[in-house]
Amino acid sequence: MAYRVAKATEYLVITGYGIDDIKLVKKAWILPGQSCTVFDVTPVNYTLEVHAMSAEKLAFLLPAVFTIGPRIDDPESLLKYAKLLSPHDRLSNDVKELVQGIIEGETRVLAASMTMEEVFRGTKEFKEEVFGKVQLELNQFGLFIYNANIKQLVDVKGHEYFSYLGQKIQNEAANQAKIDVAEARMKGEIGSKLREGQTTQNAAKIDAETTIIATQRAGEGRKEEMKVKTALKIFENEKEAEIAEANAELATKKATWGQQSKMAEVQSQKAVAIREAELQKEVELKNAMTQTERLKAEFLSKASVEYDIKVQEANSELYRKQKAAEAVLYEKEKAAEAQKKNAEAALFARRQAAEGELYSKLKEAEGLVALANAQGVYVKTMLDAFGGNYLAMRDYLMIDNGMFQEIAKVNAGAVAGLKPNISVWTNGEQLSDGSGEGGCNSAMKEIAGVYRMLPPLLKTVQEQTGMAPPTWLGTFADSRSTTQALTLT
Repeated sequence: MAYRVAKATEYLVITGYGIDDIKLVKKAWILPGQSCTVFDVTPVNYTLEVHAMSAEKLAFLLPAVFTIGPRIDDPESLLKYAKLLSPHDRLSNDVKELVQGIIEGETRVLAASMTMEEVFRGTKEFKEEVFGKVQLELNQFGLFIYNANIKQLVDVKGHEYFSYLGQKIQNEAANQAKIDVAEARMKGEIGSKLREGQTTQNAAKIDAETTIIATQRAGEGRKEEMKVKTALKIFENEKEAEIAEANAELATKKATWGQQSKMAEVQSQKAVAIREAELQKEVELKNAMTQTERLKAEFLSKASVEYDIKVQEANSELYRKQKAAEAVLYEKEKAAEAQKKNAEAALFARRQAAEGELYSKLKEAEGLVALANAQGVYVKTMLDAFGGNYLAMRDYLMIDNGMFQEIAKVNAGAVAGLKPNISVWTNGEQLSDGSGEGGCNSAMKEIAGVYRMLPPLLKTVQEQTGMAPPTWLGTFADSRSTTQALTLT
């Protein structure tokens, strides 16, 4: 018996006598027949880079850090972890590959259902989706995600989406800034010219009004002065009515003053009209100049903006063509690599097939060699048993293998169904002493033997080939009888 106490971050797993499944405790007596194992529940950080692909088939890297550990607030989850993963070290490759496989699988599935723009803009929602789906898979192992941190998305070599997007946004911002600066410059120049024209117009208007008022006041003053003088003279003339010259002079001066007064009024009116015309001319000239400057500024700003837009469009078209050329080059390189891989695979398959065939041939040859060796040992043993008599051993083997029976069957089959045609040829009787009936000598016997051989030979040739002997040689007397005779010519 032993009393075991676990640390704050540990649990005791007890199995054995008196325990149906397993028992999780912080401290307990370990009885005989029981086994106790200690496992740590401290969360572990898993840093990984997930290779994923969006719905547009754009690859990217998703750096992430997950803090994962057993779920200690749920006894059922803790039991699952104790049964499935507690025998392994928390930093072992088995646990790491399990967690990494779950995270990568769920992240790839989720990324494949979203566009790159949705992944980039909805990082928070993407993180929550990944967190939820990974946690759902980890529940079956009793693990819990305490913290998940998804870093900034990273481009994969050959798929520089984010760098191109940043360049696009930067160029758009630069173009918009240039347009805003041009518009602000245009508005500033137009506003400045407008303010200058308004100032000039107001100053000219005020000057004209001041001159008119001064002229009117001077004329009224002179009129009042002339009225006073005229009244005084009239009073004096009335008092001095007696002097005719004074009256005549007074009348002359009165007419002269009236004429001068009218001329002064006319001159004053004409001067005011002339001054108004001059001021109006200056105002119109200033307006024309202002309008000209405004149009110049407007057309210049539009031309500058159009130039910038054309330059950006040309740069964009050049950039698009460059990327298209790079894409075609990349596809050709990949096709060449694929062809190279296919050729290597075909070569490897042929090499494996040749090696397999060579191995089978070697084994077959080894079998034949072993069989030949065994047969050689067998033949040598048999030959030794027969005392070196080769013929006796051969006869024994032929009898043992049924060779004589097979030969008899073959011979019987060869002659089966044959119908031999036997012809008897006679050419006169011979004496028992070998002499002919006419008492021929031995030389005539040889000639008679040749003549006896001709009929059966010619008959056999006729039967086999259908060719009859020539008429000059002889003819058969009766071809239908069994006993035939050849009559020689």
